[in-house]
Amino acid sequence: MRDHKMDATVILPILKKKLAYLSGGKDRRSGLILTIPLCLEQTSMDELSVTLDYLLGIPSDKCKARGFTVIVDGRKSQWTIVKTVVLMLQNVVPAEVSLVCVVKPDEFWDKKVTHFCFWKEKDRLGFEVILVSANKLTRYIEPCQLTEEFGGSLTYDHIDWLNKRLVFEKFTKESTSLLDELSVINNGVEQANQQEKERSMEFNFLPSVDPETVLQTGHELLSELQQRRFNGSDGGVAWSPMDDELLAQPQVMKLLDSLREQYTRYQEVCRQRSKRTQLEEIQQKVVNWLEGPGSEPLRSQWGIGDSIRASQALQQKHEEIESQHSEWFAVYVELNQQIAALLNAGDEEDLVELKSLQQQLSDVCYRQASQLEFRQNLLQTALEFHSVAQEMSQQLDGLLGMLCVDVAPTDGSAIQQTLKLLEEKLKSVDSGLQGLREKGQVLLDQITGQAAWAYGKDVSVENKENVDHIQGVMEDMQLRKQRCEDMVDVRRLKMLQMVQLFKCEEDAAQAVEWLGELLEALLKTYIRLGDDAQETKVLLEKHRKFVDVAQSTYDYGRQLLQATVVLCQSLRCTSRSSGDTLPRLNRVWKQFTITSDERVHRLEMSIAFHSTAEKILQYCPDQPEDINDLDQYDEIEAVGKSLLDRLTVPVVYPDGTEQYLGSPSDMASTAEHIKEKMRLVSLKRQQLNDPDADPES
Repeated sequence: MRDHKMDATVILPILKKKLAYLSGGKDRRSGLILTIPLCLEQTSMDELSVTLDYLLGIPSDKCKARGFTVIVDGRKSQWTIVKTVVLMLQNVVPAEVSLVCVVKPDEFWDKKVTHFCFWKEKDRLGFEVILVSANKLTRYIEPCQLTEEFGGSLTYDHIDWLNKRLVFEKFTKESTSLLDELSVINNGVEQANQQEKERSMEFNFLPSVDPETVLQTGHELLSELQQRRFNGSDGGVAWSPMDDELLAQPQVMKLLDSLREQYTRYQEVCRQRSKRTQLEEIQQKVVNWLEGPGSEPLRSQWGIGDSIRASQALQQKHEEIESQHSEWFAVYVELNQQIAALLNAGDEEDLVELKSLQQQLSDVCYRQASQLEFRQNLLQTALEFHSVAQEMSQQLDGLLGMLCVDVAPTDGSAIQQTLKLLEEKLKSVDSGLQGLREKGQVLLDQITGQAAWAYGKDVSVENKENVDHIQGVMEDMQLRKQRCEDMVDVRRLKMLQMVQLFKCEEDAAQAVEWLGELLEALLKTYIRLGDDAQETKVLLEKHRKFVDVAQSTYDYGRQLLQATVVLCQSLRCTSRSSGDTLPRLNRVWKQFTITSDERVHRLEMSIAFHSTAEKILQYCPDQPEDINDLDQYDEIEAVGKSLLDRLTVPVVYPDGTEQYLGSPSDMASTAEHIKEKMRLVSLKRQQLNDPDADPES
């Protein structure tokens, strides 16, 4: 009994010649039928021997124990070849052969060969040999077990059988090899897991062939075996050449079962290894990236910018960095969930390692997230600082612009309004500087804390630049504010002087108006001369007081105009109103003094007239010596006439203009009163001269 050692692929050219074949048919003892179809060409005994050796290695020992029936088809061959083949069978398969049926030609051997008694050689050969015609084979073998060339119904396709045989052998070889590899891998992983979680394995973790492909081949082969086991032919049952006894269907099933079992174990091993490897790779990748390239942008991003635009550019850069980190943080979340799942379903020995891995990953991501948030807050504070600084700079520029423009207001109220606006702007600048200091201090505090997350890098130089910049901005704003304050102080003084100048000019103009009103009153209101000496004296006294008021008004106006001159010199400007106010003041005052002098003169004449007239009119005869001087009558008459003449004469001013004291009716009334008193004096004189005369005549 021979063990099959040779693969079909090695002798494929010989097998394709179909020198012998197992059709799958069986004799009445259930022994397999081996067919040797000889042909006209010379058959190589060596190739036939190789073919028989291969074919006899296919059936199982149990099957071979039932013996073979060999059909030697000699219908197309020579008798010598047939004889040689039959004799060769005793060397090739002597123990397995139970019957050899030599199919002879219908006529040829009857004539050429008398008889060859193979049966006499049975003991020497070890099997029985019979010569039989093709149509007589059914005496020994059922027709359903014979192929078509022997008049049977059994279907056999040698090429198809050979192809399936190649598939079977390939599957058997690959699956057996794969089973050994998977067994080594699975057992090696289990041993590695038991030996302190060693990750590195000395054996190759990946099998040499793809298990999926081998399994698919096996399933297809098994399906083919199961489908072709029975073929209906003429209503009977024919054994397929792919019978399980020939191609070992149980062997395929056993191999598939073993392969599935080992492959399932291998898949679990791969899954666990892949999961752990994936966790370790992602964890290492995340940690390496966050601690390496992921942290590099933050290491280089220490500046805060020197303007709003620069800070915004840094913020945009930081957002790009955060966007890069967000992808890794998403990986961290997913990885953390995977670790959590392993913690829930993991072995006790994995818990410590997984928790340590989880904690390490969390620490790295938390630190990185804190650094990103710190950087974002720092840039936001810097942006606010620069915004406040820019706003304050604009306020200072606006204030400086106001201070650089020369003040040319139209009146004091406009100056007051401008001064109020300056004070408000200065107050706003002061408030802005206070806000800038507060923002700057917050920013300085944050920058000071930057060293805590600088990845061990010395950022003192960068921090010093930032600190110097912030302090420089605040100091610059303080100096600019101080300069503006100094300029505001100067401007305030100048504007107050201008307010005073306008006030002096307005008051001086008011003094001119008052003096004009006093003149107007002197010309039209205070014109009475009095009805007697006493009243006239009272009017004269009142007039002098009236003149004192006018004098004070004039002096006040002169002082104001002198003050405007001083203020104009201080302000280095030319007064717009004092130039004509002083001539107006002097002109009105001159007119007032002339009018006043005229008024005084008339009052004094009136007093003299009334006093003398009253003396005469109060004359008593018992005292004639008081009025002996007739010159008094002449004098009073002359004064009266002079006074009357004076009432009709206007006051002439230096510019040639004339003004009358009082209206014509007022003067007429005053003149009438004087005339009446002159008439009474005249009557009194007549009485003195002629006591007997009738006063009424």
